[in-house]
Amino acid sequence: MEKKLHIIGAGMAGCEAAWHAANRGLKVVIHEMRPKVKTFAHQTENFAEMVCSNSFRSNDHNTNAVGLLHWEMQNAGGIIINAAKKHRLPAGGALAVDRALLSDDVTTKLKNHPNISVSNEEIIDLPTPKDGHTIIATGPLTSNKLAEAILEKTGEASLAFFDAIAPIIYTDSVDLSKTWYQSRYDKGETDSEKKAYLNCPMNKIQYEKFIDALLTADYTEFKPGELDTPYFEGCLPVEIMAQRGRETLRFGPMKPVGLTNPHKPHEKPYAVVQLRQDNKLGTLLNIVGFQTKMKYGSQLEVLKTIPGLENANFARLGGIHRNTFINSPTLLDQEMRLKSDKHIRFAGQITGVEGYVESAAMGLLASRFATNELQDQKSTLPPLETATGSLLNHITNGAHKDTFQPMNVNFGLFPPIVGIKTGRRNRKERYQAYTERAKRAWLSWV
Repeated sequence: MEKKLHIIGAGMAGCEAAWHAANRGLKVVIHEMRPKVKTFAHQTENFAEMVCSNSFRSNDHNTNAVGLLHWEMQNAGGIIINAAKKHRLPAGGALAVDRALLSDDVTTKLKNHPNISVSNEEIIDLPTPKDGHTIIATGPLTSNKLAEAILEKTGEASLAFFDAIAPIIYTDSVDLSKTWYQSRYDKGETDSEKKAYLNCPMNKIQYEKFIDALLTADYTEFKPGELDTPYFEGCLPVEIMAQRGRETLRFGPMKPVGLTNPHKPHEKPYAVVQLRQDNKLGTLLNIVGFQTKMKYGSQLEVLKTIPGLENANFARLGGIHRNTFINSPTLLDQEMRLKSDKHIRFAGQITGVEGYVESAAMGLLASRFATNELQDQKSTLPPLETATGSLLNHITNGAHKDTFQPMNVNFGLFPPIVGIKTGRRNRKERYQAYTERAKRAWLSWV
């Protein structure tokens, strides 16, 4: 078997995997079909392109599982998280980034690495043992031909869900006389972080009209074979949330808490739409939590009913795409190898983790396992008490194969701490105990 690591896909997981293997001295070939073969969602030919949101979510590593995962990846020398920190934008307690600068940075580092080469030919068949060790990190937009090859090999019915993209607006087209900058509860350490979100307030009449417009809009029609495909609960289209109840959005992305409208300080908003900076220049804003499957005409009509966005110009409208993933608990062993073909590993969203940093974390693990095997070293699994270890355990061992669905990192995946109090009042104390335990275990393992 060739002493070289092949990585299919240059998304978050593929880039992370290539970086770690190359830094440990392996020769790495990244197989990325773009730009020769395009996808619905990608806008560029660069690596690590952030297709959906520009946020890595919470950066709180003391009481938040996602923030803890950031911390673990940073302490493992992760290329994705370090690029995200470098190109960070104001976003209160969240880690939002300039997606173009992050992608450019990661692409340049990988293409200039002496141990990495790139092939832009589409891979349509699964590699054989003679082809060498391979990590498949093709993400949610795995090409149809490769997906068919995986299905033929595994004999498992593919699982799938629909993933939606939020619209992006030009900042200078927002009416600032109706809106204001403020993070909820003024969260953030700097003034820019405390004003990281642009808020569009609605009174009750405006909110009700907005809900009516959402419920009667024209939506993307699915193909017959897609009708029973579920949505991922963490990335629901805004109109699907509205269909679940007229108040659902007011308790979700449009919740009006922690905000004071300086234009009407004595009038509490009934609902608030938030926009977050999408690039370093501040010329673009994305509508937070507003993934949508509305047709373009309906998007323009509905979104322009939001106060302050009546004359908004859109850099990108929202969209929806099918997101496929394998039944990892059935197909993969604990080192992320295909049980039937141990020279093949899977990493990233195709394994059933959801989120940018979660995908990168699985790329890191697959790379460490593959590199150890190629260099005749023994691998040890990351501790279950860590964010990375809990995710690995979920996709390879912890989840039930019959109900397996994509999962973000969360403290529900962690082993409980004996003796610590439960309940809402003790949540912060409990979560802090989880992160302290995880950090000790991670530093020891890394």
